[in-house]
Amino acid sequence: MWAANDVQSAMAETHLNLRGLKCPLPALKTRKALAGIEAGSVIVVECTDPLAAIDIPNLLSETRDVLEGQTERDGTLVFRIRKSDRRAAKG
Repeated sequence: MWAANDVQSAMAETHLNLRGLKCPLPALKTRKALAGIEAGSVIVVECTDPLAAIDIPNLLSETRDVLEGQTERDGTLVFRIRKSDRRAAKG
C-alpha cells in the first residue's frame, strides 16, 4: 500500500516537451504551465533551444518558482521546476 504523500508526489509531476521550439516559446510555455499548476507541483521541461539555459532560470527568478535541477542529455536541456507557494513567500 502506498503512503498518501507517495501518491501525491507521483500525481504532482508534469512533463512538458518543448523540443524544437525556439526563443521565446520555451520560456512562455513554461510560464503558462506554471500558472496552471498548484504550489508544490513539479514540472519537468525538456527543450532543445540553447537560449533556454538562460531564459528559463531568468523566468524562475521573476516567478520565484524553484529550479530543482538542470541537466543536458543528448542536446536536450532538462529543467526540474517546483512551483512555489507565493503566499508563504510573501508572508
